[in-house]
Amino acid sequence: MHVVVAAVIRDGEGRFLVARRPVGRHLGGLWEFPGGRVEPGEAPSAALQREIEEELGVDIEVDSPLTFGWHSDATRDVLVLFFRARLVRGLPYGREGQEVRWVDAAELARLPMPPADDELVRSLARTAEPAREG
Repeated sequence: MHVVVAAVIRDGEGRFLVARRPVGRHLGGLWEFPGGRVEPGEAPSAALQREIEEELGVDIEVDSPLTFGWHSDATRDVLVLFFRARLVRGLPYGREGQEVRWVDAAELARLPMPPADDELVRSLARTAEPAREG
């Protein structure tokens, strides 16, 4: 089983930071909350800080755990630990050539994302729905 951490980072306008997985990798071409694998003996928060710096060239502060996701397919089992996080230094860019962008919750719900992200994305998209009168 692969244990992966992912950062749910919002900007001042409430948009989410997402990155597109490189084609040729597992789930290539899909959008995701940025992060990566936890190495043996590494704390999840430390892994997340390391991965974000390696992939996006920024420093983050990791906040509380948000939720988790699970996905199993023919090639692997993946447990994703999602954490709230804040940018503390730098502007994110794709250090590995990946596309990076900020999206609102409604756009997030329309992006093709890994199956382990589905429940979190649905939850975040509900926050974008207008209040119903009645």
